[in-house]
Amino acid sequence: QVQLVESGGGSVEAGGSLRLSCAISGIIGSYYSMAWFRQAPGKEREGVASINDISDTKYADPVKGRFTISQDNTKTTLYLQMNSLKPEDRAIYYCAARRRPLWWAGSLNPADFAYWGQGTQVTVSS
Repeated sequence: QVQLVESGGGSVEAGGSLRLSCAISGIIGSYYSMAWFRQAPGKEREGVASINDISDTKYADPVKGRFTISQDNTKTTLYLQMNSLKPEDRAIYYCAARRRPLWWAGSLNPADFAYWGQGTQVTVSS
């Protein structure tokens, strides 16, 4: 069973930075994809960024150039460095993971991910 636990959320002023972490336990295998999603009040969950076992990354347009997804060398921790935060970045942020077929290029669609964390709140004040 794969378990994901997020941390690092909090409150910052616009223009500030936060780094989210996601601790991953369990066996996900050699071929995987991990991602960050977010859900603002009254809105659907949306993809933010993803990374796979060969470090290919994808970013949603609203966060390109501001957010960076990464993983540690042991691949047991996923990070999301968030810079130049805006009030519209306010949301609950979730990490997610899945085993991937070799041909799978990656996705920011929540429906494509099988394992989820509980989420961490990010609040950005103007």
